Amino acid sequence: MKNPIVVRSVLSVRRAALRVLLCFFCMYWAAQGIASEVDRIYVGSEVCGECHEHEYENFHTYAKKVHSYDNIMKMKNGLSVDEFKKCLECHTTGYGKPGGFISEEETPHLKYPGCEVCHGPGSLHAESEDPDDIVGSLSIKQCEHCHNAERVADFDYKPFIYGGAH
Repeated sequence: MKNPIVVRSVLSVRRAALRVLLCFFCMYWAAQGIASEVDRIYVGSEVCGECHEHEYENFHTYAKKVHSYDNIMKMKNGLSVDEFKKCLECHTTGYGKPGGFISEEETPHLKYPGCEVCHGPGSLHAESEDPDDIVGSLSIKQCEHCHNAERVADFDYKPFIYGGAH
């Protein structure tokens, strides 16, 4: 059994490192004059969990999609490159979007679908803590990007906005 104090300490160090990295990128982009073009980047669910610990724990305990990247990796050999890329749109965080998932090596913190899949990129909200800097209230419309009629028939879909993941 892992020592909970050690686990919390390791998570705290990781979260601090992610915040430092986020600050570095924001300052770099501002210095380059491109901050207005790339206002929001994906920071990963661990950053969200710093302030939203209860929601983070519930999501990781109850959401089936938390490890869905592993499922598409099992099917990858049977898919074309384009089909696999289409899978990444819903089974990672921010794939194909500025600051989103690129690869396991480059963006491991975005490998699995997390908070920002539904709530949008969290960099501004993580810095400002302003609720207006993130998508707070969700509707079924946000779910339908991934959970559409074509895909819903393939699994038992119940959106977590109604299912209690928060």
